[in-house]
Amino acid sequence: MTLQKNAGAVRRFAKLARFGVWLQNLPNKLVPAPFRLIQIGSAFWQSRALYVAARLDIAGALADGEVSPETLAERVAADADALYRLLRMLSAMGVFEEVSPRCFRNNKLSSFLRSDHCHSVRAMVLMHNSPEVSLPWFEQLEQGVRSGGVPFESAHGQAFYTYMDGHPEFDKLFAQAMDSVEVLTGDNFVTDFDWSCFERIIDVGGSKGAKSLAILKRHPHLKALVADREQIIQGAEQFWKDQGEGVALQRMSFEACDLLQSVPKAQSGKDIYLLSAVLHGFDDATCIAVLSNLASAAAGYDATIAVMEMLMPDSRADIATAAFDMQMFVNTRGRERTLAEWRWLFDQSGLVLQEVVGLQTFGKILVLRTTQSAGRREAGHCDSGN
Repeated sequence: MTLQKNAGAVRRFAKLARFGVWLQNLPNKLVPAPFRLIQIGSAFWQSRALYVAARLDIAGALADGEVSPETLAERVAADADALYRLLRMLSAMGVFEEVSPRCFRNNKLSSFLRSDHCHSVRAMVLMHNSPEVSLPWFEQLEQGVRSGGVPFESAHGQAFYTYMDGHPEFDKLFAQAMDSVEVLTGDNFVTDFDWSCFERIIDVGGSKGAKSLAILKRHPHLKALVADREQIIQGAEQFWKDQGEGVALQRMSFEACDLLQSVPKAQSGKDIYLLSAVLHGFDDATCIAVLSNLASAAAGYDATIAVMEMLMPDSRADIATAAFDMQMFVNTRGRERTLAEWRWLFDQSGLVLQEVVGLQTFGKILVLRTTQSAGRREAGHCDSGN
């Protein structure tokens, strides 16, 4: 029995996504090649302009009004003329709107830079353009490509996650950015996967548990255990209380966990482990260690494991998938993987891939069972564990 839901909608999304990729490539066909190369080569101008706007919190300062650069400059402590030129460039890019000469307001795009927007991506923009993340791209990418080394480690002298442990401000920014991932991916992981078959989610590496909370809101019978690093788990429950979350939060618990050592053990055949965008940050050996820990923890009750990750095509990757993979290369020893590469990792970890559940987003859910249980029962049965 499949765990796939909304199969027709998922297929339609895939077709629309392919059309989107075609549209994205139109400039390469319509713009003269030399000019197009210059556009691509100077694209970092746009990202840096957006970063400064996010740093100054221009969207928040504009709020719902129409403001001159002079007034706005006073609000954000900037030079009025320089700020005007920045806003003019961003407006030309479609971020902010010049409603009359030298008078600006937020538009559909810039409103998502407001910290008070429920779907704000400000933290993601700040994280991607932070010195910690941008320095390896600017200074160490060539050396990384030549040597195969990790540019982040060359730039900062430490592995990505080790660096975060010693730099709490960046760690906080990274966590905030990860909390906004749902804005990019949507909540289709809730609706396109049949969570009703289970009773408890064990959300491993789930940060503060945003995905678990979204699932619990749709499935009142479910409970969730969120397991992540100590410094993230410590403030997670209070974070959700401050956000006004109530009823669903009562069904969530939190536990500090080093997933390289062990993960919480399953207590029922109706437990399901969730790993969302965790393994792509690790090299193969680390992935095998984590997956082996999951296999061991799940084996006692034949619990299900759901790995939500992007699937890299065997060839002709789109720009989004290829860019995510390069981000993994620059910052970590991880990578985005093809289905064959995932299968090899599962084979090495005592796990069997039972189903690939499509989603109306760029990720998929890979449904796993331990080798010993896979032969006994089919993945996705709602009577599992009985």
